[in-house]
Parts: sequence; structure tokens; C-alpha cells
Amino acid sequence: MTTNRMALVLGVGPLQGLGAALARRFAAEGLQVVIAGRSSAKLALVADAIADAGGMAIPVVADATSESDVKRLFEAATAGGRILHIAAYNVDSNLAAPLLETDLAMFTTLWQQNSLGAFLFGREAIKYMLPQQQGSLFFTGATASLRAKPPFTAFAAAKAAVRALAQGMAREFGPQGIHVVHAIIDGVINGERANRHFSRFIAAKGSDGLLQLEAIAQTYWAIHQQHPSAWTHELDLRPFKEPF
Repeated sequence: MTTNRMALVLGVGPLQGLGAALARRFAAEGLQVVIAGRSSAKLALVADAIADAGGMAIPVVADATSESDVKRLFEAATAGGRILHIAAYNVDSNLAAPLLETDLAMFTTLWQQNSLGAFLFGREAIKYMLPQQQGSLFFTGATASLRAKPPFTAFAAAKAAVRALAQGMAREFGPQGIHVVHAIIDGVINGERANRHFSRFIAAKGSDGLLQLEAIAQTYWAIHQQHPSAWTHELDLRPFKEPF
């Protein structure tokens, strides 16, 4: 692979997870991919899978809540003259607790991993995209981005903040050629995490009631290819059987 076009995905976990699916799709489209997360073992599995399919993936261990880690991540991603075309913030940290059982540590953790991390990542992405006046910046949202429901009130507060951040960045930097997208995942993804923790729920939903990883990644890629005269800023993705 000789292209210097690059996609960066932060929030890459299991092989059957959305971060990995996005990385696989971007690599399949000919981009070099930098994948980042907290587990070197999981990143290695994803990088190997992409390499086996003929792509190129560079794993970088990074903490989304660390400003120095995020800066180091972007420096590593753009080393050697690589040009940032896509940046996707896919961190999705969730904890369940009724409000009176939500302590300061829990609320702070959810805010840091969702909201603060999105700010640090988005700010660095803009710095690298502005000189070229192009690029797609994705933030992966959730049903909670739009409405809070116990026992996930703290999570919803954090996700709503990400949505506001993306909206403000789209208004500020869209006119300068940066396509900022907030994608609301309104349903359960058919991935490793859901199958491990919610197997009965998954069985009850059936395959038609779940979001498929490759389908979500396909949508992200289609949005990246949109003409500037018809950009999507916010969209919601859900299975056709999902009530809303």
C-alpha cells in the first residue's frame, strides 16, 4: 500500500466491535488505518485481521481522557507524511445506576471517557484537518444522546454533551471544509460485548432486531463520500424492527 491517506479510529476494542469494523472498512477502501484503544492485545488482533485482508493498520495504545496521549496519537498517525482524511471517536463508556446511587466518581468517569475524550480527540483532529480544508470527523452517539432514561441518567448527560460538542464543531468548522458527523446508534449492536453480556436479549431480538457491524461501517463510509453540497451532520441508525 502506497497511499498516504489515513483514517484514525479511537475506541477500538474487540475484533467483533464497531471500532474494529470501522477500521476494517476504511482499510478495505485503501486508507492506512491507525487504531487506538487501551488494550494492546485487542489492538493486535484487529491489526492482524486487517493485514490478513490486505490492508494496513498501525496500533497505538492510548487513553482518550489523557491530553498527552491524544496528542501523541495524532502525531503517530500523521508521521511519515500521512494525511488525515477520517477521524472517528468511537469511545462508548456506560455504567448503570439510579441517580441516588450515582456517586461523584461514577459521574466523573462517564463524563471523562465520553465527553472530555471527545473534546480532546475532536480538537486535535480539527488542528490536522484545517490546513488541508477537508476531512470527516465522526462521533459515535447513542440513544441516550437524545433522551435520558434511568438507570442511565449519568451516561445520557455525558452523551448529550458529545452531541452538543459535535454540533458546535460542525457549525464552526463546516464552512472551512471539515465534515463533522454525529451518528446516533439507536439499538443494540450485534457484536462481542452484547453477545457476552446480553445473550438472552440478543436471542429475543433475533438477527433482524440488531444493528450489524458491517452495515454501520458502510454507512460511515457513505457519509464520508458525500458531496459538500449535501452533507449529513446527524443521523440515527436502527434496525427496521426497532420501535422508536
